[in-house]
Amino acid sequence: MATDEPNVSIGRADNSSFAFGANARAETHNTTATARDETAEELLAAVRELRADLTRLRENEQVARLDSTLADTEEEITRTGTAGEGRIQRLREALTDAQSVLTLFSSAGAVAALLGM
Repeated sequence: MATDEPNVSIGRADNSSFAFGANARAETHNTTATARDETAEELLAAVRELRADLTRLRENEQVARLDSTLADTEEEITRTGTAGEGRIQRLREALTDAQSVLTLFSSAGAVAALLGM
């Protein structure tokens, strides 16, 4: 470092952008967490509980498909605050397909009830 360069010190800088040097550019896109209504919160909790229960089963095609659909549902609710109708329909289909292996879990009943099944 040359002796004529400025000394820069940055402490805590939450939700900030910095750009240094010629033609530097910085952008910040801060977002807040998406608000979820009570129904979405209940579905998210039930989806997470069922995913945890699925780890107790020997994996097969039905369980893998259901887990993938549950993971997608969890991600969508977390990202957008809700699960769209298409996502709900895919979840209903995956639950129906895996029904024979899910009868042991009350968490499957909770998800199904929240989907109006």
